Amino acid sequence: MTAPFAARNLHLVSLGCPKNRVDSEHMVGQLVQAGWTLTGDPRDAELLIVNTCAFVADSKAESVDAILDLAEIKAARPGARLVVAGCLAQRHAVELAREMPEVDAFVGTGELAGLADRLGLDSGDRAPAAVARKPRPAYLADHFEPRWIAPGEVSAWLKIAEGCDQACSFCIIPKLRGTQRSRSVEDCVAEARDLVARGVVEINLVAQDLTHYGVDRGEPRALAALVRALGQVDGLRWVRLLYAYPDNIDDDLIDAIAETDNCCKYLDMPLQHASDSVLRAMKRATDRRTIEALLARLRARIPGLTLRTTVLVGHPGESEADFDQLREFVLAQRFDRLGCFAYSREDGTLSARMARQVPSAVKKARRDAITRMQQRISAEKMTAAVGTEVDVLVQGLADETDLLLCGRTQGQAPDIDGVVYINDAPADIGRGQIRRVRLDEAGPHDWVGAVVG
Repeated sequence: MTAPFAARNLHLVSLGCPKNRVDSEHMVGQLVQAGWTLTGDPRDAELLIVNTCAFVADSKAESVDAILDLAEIKAARPGARLVVAGCLAQRHAVELAREMPEVDAFVGTGELAGLADRLGLDSGDRAPAAVARKPRPAYLADHFEPRWIAPGEVSAWLKIAEGCDQACSFCIIPKLRGTQRSRSVEDCVAEARDLVARGVVEINLVAQDLTHYGVDRGEPRALAALVRALGQVDGLRWVRLLYAYPDNIDDDLIDAIAETDNCCKYLDMPLQHASDSVLRAMKRATDRRTIEALLARLRARIPGLTLRTTVLVGHPGESEADFDQLREFVLAQRFDRLGCFAYSREDGTLSARMARQVPSAVKKARRDAITRMQQRISAEKMTAAVGTEVDVLVQGLADETDLLLCGRTQGQAPDIDGVVYINDAPADIGRGQIRRVRLDEAGPHDWVGAVVG
């Protein structure tokens, strides 16, 4: 065993969804507690970590590129270590260990607990054994787990469950993340209080399947109870719900969103399609009539609701008639936000073995057609809001320029939707404040406005 590095700097690249980001924050929190210091420059780090995504082919390619980039930096720093964590390590650790000898360790999604000890970092051992197996995902962080939050951060993600019990035929997530494991309402509220004590004023609830939160614990209405409990947390200004499957949204949850003052009137609800035949092939637990009835109920009972969804085109067997149904549905529903993705054939899924795979060119053309349609809808909605006044959570200086502040409305989730650029900001405005802003200009994704009052 050799002596530990004197500097003990670590650099982490986090890829993929906000759920992965929470895992990254827990990893950094554990390592900082063990004496390591986070640096934004990988050239200054003795420990290099990539928290990977493996949801679709593009995300896997991005993860591999990030690993290779850090491997080059490691090669120029004798004694540095490279760790690959997350979904790609969970799914392909054995193959990657053969193909990437420069990686010192692979850490799957089920192995995040006790990370510093697992990698031999507490002792300063420079040669942790590479993990080349596929452990069963069982990790579930609670509010006692160390977590690093960037200094001055006013918004955070709260992962209330891990894994998924859905059997969508196109999705590999249950194999990467395991079955659903929900935290208790009390534990989630305790973490929310901890986050508020650290300066956070906005919490975004996430899980692989948000609306089935608590079902595995025999508490099918746990999400509504959690929303109401978070409404009582002093200092928590906004709570937002993302990744809410439609088949478990009941009246109790709708009432909780509508009646809880600090709950944003925003819902991210992945629907995937509008053709019943495609929904059946996807093994989604709903149909078009039920979806349309739910959307009408949500809009009627939650005034001012912002609705975001995702759809998937080019699933095996999707015909032109099926695609026309989806196009008609998107045009009729006029979602505030919509992400359209082309189906990715993933090994280990039922859809990958299906006949009638759709050609890549057709998938891309359908994706582009839906995207253009939604861009027009979103632009019309953005323009229609010009002249109105809205509450905006101030995030700080805009990324593009130090001359403007930026923030978000309740209808804009962080890192997913657009922002509001604030012109001629008053001197007393500060990060984390919620200020009334008049929207003066609309772009494709963002507004420009001025503080009023």
